[in-house]
Amino acid sequence: MTDTELKCRNAKEAAKKLSTASANDKNKALLLIAEELKSNKDYILSENDKDMKAAEKNGLPKVLLDRLLLSPDRIDGMAKGVIEVADLPDPVGKTLSDITRPNGLRVKKVSVPLGVIAVIFEARPNVTSDAASLCLKSGNCSVLRGGKEAIHSNTAIFNVMRAALKKSPLPEDCIQFITDISHESANELMTMNKYVDVLIPRGSARLIGTVVKNSTVPVIETGVGNCHIYVDKDADLDMAADIIFNAKTSRPSVCNAAESLLIHKDVAEKALKLIKKRLDEKNVELRGDKTSKEILPDIKEASEDDWGREYLDYIMSVKIVDNIDEAIEHIYKYGTGHSECIVTENLRAAERFTARPGDRVYGPLTVLAGYYYEVTKLMELSRDMYYPQPDVDSVVLKLTAKGAEKLFELEWLLNRAFAMRRKTLSNNLRAAGISDERLKSLLGACGIEGNIRAEKLTVAQFANIAREIEAHGK
Repeated sequence: MTDTELKCRNAKEAAKKLSTASANDKNKALLLIAEELKSNKDYILSENDKDMKAAEKNGLPKVLLDRLLLSPDRIDGMAKGVIEVADLPDPVGKTLSDITRPNGLRVKKVSVPLGVIAVIFEARPNVTSDAASLCLKSGNCSVLRGGKEAIHSNTAIFNVMRAALKKSPLPEDCIQFITDISHESANELMTMNKYVDVLIPRGSARLIGTVVKNSTVPVIETGVGNCHIYVDKDADLDMAADIIFNAKTSRPSVCNAAESLLIHKDVAEKALKLIKKRLDEKNVELRGDKTSKEILPDIKEASEDDWGREYLDYIMSVKIVDNIDEAIEHIYKYGTGHSECIVTENLRAAERFTARPGDRVYGPLTVLAGYYYEVTKLMELSRDMYYPQPDVDSVVLKLTAKGAEKLFELEWLLNRAFAMRRKTLSNNLRAAGISDERLKSLLGACGIEGNIRAEKLTVAQFANIAREIEAHGK
């Protein structure tokens, strides 16, 4: 039996006890882990120093060195993250739905642990404690395999967590770490169907693609961080420049760093020159479309590949768009569903993100945003709060990615369904070329009446129609 197989087997055995552990016992273990991380800073930092010296010797880029680097503050941040996980409500045993059928049969859906979760990740050592603590909180054992660049740091963090588990009511085997950094160990972990219930890759597009392609264990596919910022025509440009500077340059190597910039044409010239001036402070390279290059001739021309790239570097793509709808279309075509930002002081534009079925502003943008994101309105800001006073009120929105599956036909469906608002859904789809026979079967399969108008359909109903189209065609 290989070391990888042994550790997966041990995790499977420990899962029997962890799955029934009380919330109190899990939280106690997590708080002990946080305490041990803080009290063993010197040990962790000394091991991290070994990784840093090796990485510098091997010519690892500066931005990736930053991902690898640990400091007392970053270790404190890791410990704080573990405490925050402990403070979360226990997800195990939560009732998700409870219905009684017409025949009296009661069907109850309750959340339970998966069992053993394997995580393959790359150079960020903090993932070791992040992944382990989240798995533990949800009642799952974890098998962790980090990249070679952080092997000493990851091993040290793992050793500290295991020491904490020895003091806890939980089995210490509920967290496992693969020290073998060969490709063979990664490939072996991808085939541990007997012991591993699900595998999560976290890292570059290359890593994720490799795992998705080669794993026989079920995979939860995470997305890379091609994150967008859209500067609306009603944005405060000074504020936009500050937001973009922070989002791009504070830590360009992390997955939520801004990679792509979209700017409304009406403010493009002023905004782009202002933004570039700020980004020049950190020598950020801009790669722009034709219109951007007309404004800033010295920037590089963007290729098609640039729109979908996660640079993890001081590089940013730029595109000038005609309106908010074009910005959203660009984001959904090239985005990865990680984090997106709109900078605007126009309350009406924000309302389109948060509208409900039947609202006058409910449309394609609302449905797309609602399908891929949890959209939360945090606060409204009156124009009276600003000096000089703008012509519009403002709102602060929070967009949290749901991790929803990509529906390639959803955008096509929405553009056709809302083509003429006074017409029914059936008439609009018929005008788009769908036959009466196919229309009847399509809507019937989704339980939707043909005489309903598009603005009355929920996000879930649109998603069901799009899935049916993708499965059986138009």
